[in-house]
Amino acid sequence: MRIGIFSDTYTPYISGLVTSEVMLKKALELMGHEVYVVTANLESFHYEYNEEERVLKIPGIPTGIYDSRLTSIYPVKAINKIKSWNLDVIHSQTEFAIGSFARLFAKQFNIPIVHTYHTMYEDYVHYITKGHFNKSSKKIVEYLTKFYCDKTITELIVPTKKAYDLFKEKYNVQRNIHIIPTGIEIDRFYKENIDLKKLNELKKEYDIKKNDFVLIFVGRIAEEKNVPFIIDVMADLIDKYSNLKMLIIGDGPDKENYEKYSKEKNADKNIIFTGKVPWEDIPIYYSLGSAFISASRTETQGLTIIEAMASSLPALCIDDESFSGTVIDDLNGYLFKDKKECENIIERIIKDRKKVDYLSNGARNSAETHSSKYFGERVYEVYKTAIENRKPSYKEKITNIINKVNPWKKG
Repeated sequence: MRIGIFSDTYTPYISGLVTSEVMLKKALELMGHEVYVVTANLESFHYEYNEEERVLKIPGIPTGIYDSRLTSIYPVKAINKIKSWNLDVIHSQTEFAIGSFARLFAKQFNIPIVHTYHTMYEDYVHYITKGHFNKSSKKIVEYLTKFYCDKTITELIVPTKKAYDLFKEKYNVQRNIHIIPTGIEIDRFYKENIDLKKLNELKKEYDIKKNDFVLIFVGRIAEEKNVPFIIDVMADLIDKYSNLKMLIIGDGPDKENYEKYSKEKNADKNIIFTGKVPWEDIPIYYSLGSAFISASRTETQGLTIIEAMASSLPALCIDDESFSGTVIDDLNGYLFKDKKECENIIERIIKDRKKVDYLSNGARNSAETHSSKYFGERVYEVYKTAIENRKPSYKEKITNIINKVNPWKKG
């Protein structure tokens, strides 16, 4: 099958979305399919096509939101190149510039289009409104989401039951919705595959000692990730447990504010902000930890949870639908409802290293079900459904009518 993945972001940009796209492309290629990518050019204002990787980059203007660019929704210069691929199916990963182009191209050339909904946009409205007109803005987001994810596609994929319920219960979408959690290259995170030399170098750099209990957070350092919650938890516990540390791995608009906040809480000696780290080194950073923690309620899935589990880290997560299907109490981690419950859980496992070992084994075993191979196979089944459900073009309808009434038709 010849598959086109259309997205506003791709490598070298690092995000959960990009991780999902890269894993899907590799998994499908290992299955023998040809996979092409259409994305925005983050490095220059030129069209670029990598023949070997089959990646076409379209120029755009900076949006001011991280490294993203806004491209034309119908870049004429790219049409002939994409036409030459003779795509069987298009898989759009974003809703806006490149996502709109995917829909226009699919409609013009009557190619079935599958879309994966990755982002709970209602949780990000504050970036634009700055606290004003939130109610009306969320209505606009609902309208646009329903338009992009219902009216203009053939099949819809969501990564969790939480996203499924959003479309079925709140947005009243009637179309097929396939729940497929994103896969990862789980063996990349296995402890036995970690570069021990680099690991020891990082331990020295961050002054992590053998008896330290290290909590790991990986993600964008921004309001929706609820980072102050975990800083408050640390501040409450470090007087009692001086060997408790936390690595906050990543970058974002609120990093400096949260560094100041941790200092105000007298927790800055135990909380380390690493900043942005290379994608290839992320597994090593997980290996610095004893457990993973997240208090974010805005995830559609939370790929970092799966990465942490593959790294044998128990997951401590806020009780949210994004995590409830993945984190199972007393097997691979714990869900907490509030700060006090979170603190109690951390205290309990700090005192019981045998329990941590048990949870670590459960975490690694749980990660097995999220392999990229299984992910690719399930998405491929949706592609087949999309092709089967494709509506014939006007030209095909006319041809079928002519064939039916053609008196010279054989048989």
